[in-house]
Amino acid sequence: MNTTFSIKTHGQGLYDFTDQVRTWLAQRTDAHQLTLFIQHTSASLLIQENADPEVRTDLANFFKRLVPPTTDPNMAYLTHTYEGPDDMPAHIKAALLPVSLTIPIIDGRLALGTWQGIYLFEHRDAPHTRKIIAQVI
Repeated sequence: MNTTFSIKTHGQGLYDFTDQVRTWLAQRTDAHQLTLFIQHTSASLLIQENADPEVRTDLANFFKRLVPPTTDPNMAYLTHTYEGPDDMPAHIKAALLPVSLTIPIIDGRLALGTWQGIYLFEHRDAPHTRKIIAQVI
């Protein structure tokens, strides 16, 4: 069984879609494992803390400092700039972070830890609609 989640973003940051996955998974009583795959090269998937929103803010800020836009003098070596100053840095972030996740399903539930949630990590400044394929076995 599979489906596609469409997640609307409004710029860089982490977008929790755990509840959407749980709702869809509730209809799959024989599932044992979930695989998620994002169909984009400038966004990522993460399992991360879902209790304190400062974690998401700090992660987004860390990656902005780690890979600044191409307008930053430290990034002058980049040549892929025609899609905007955030594009190539977004590709770099997506190369550093996962684009797929595998989560066990035990007794019909995601085997996430107490404080874990599933996030799309948007690396571009502009709003996007991101497609994430979900497959259970």
